[in-house]
Formats: sequence, structure tokens, C-alpha cells
Amino acid sequence: MAIFPIFVLVCIAFALLSTVFWILTLIDCAVNEPSDGNEKIVWIIVIIFTHALGALIYRLVRRPERMRRYGK
Repeated sequence: MAIFPIFVLVCIAFALLSTVFWILTLIDCAVNEPSDGNEKIVWIIVIIFTHALGALIYRLVRRPERMRRYGK
């Protein structure tokens, strides 16, 4: 029974870390994504509605492309 409190703490820590990651990615997208076309709005909507999964997809797919193309 001593494992249950540890499991709860790990779950809470994971939830907090994923929420912080989500917020930081959302801010990064809103501030640094160029306003050309609708890509910025689409990425913000994707990140908002898919939470950490959308933030991870943005960080792995779009952010490197944006940094290569626009340098920020």
C-alpha cells in the first residue's frame, strides 16, 4: 500500500510538467510564429485542443521548420 501515494505524486508531477510544457509551447507559438496566412491560428488551435500531444507535435514538426526558415 505504500506505492499508492508515490504513484499519486508521480501522476501529479507529470500533470504539472505537461501543463507547463503546454503553456510554454503555446506562448512560443503565439509570440514567434509568423503571422503569414492562417498557420499561426491553426497551430494555436491544435495546441489548445490537443494539450500536451499537440504541443509535442508542434515542437517536433513545426518549430524546427520555423527556426530553419525564419531563424526564430
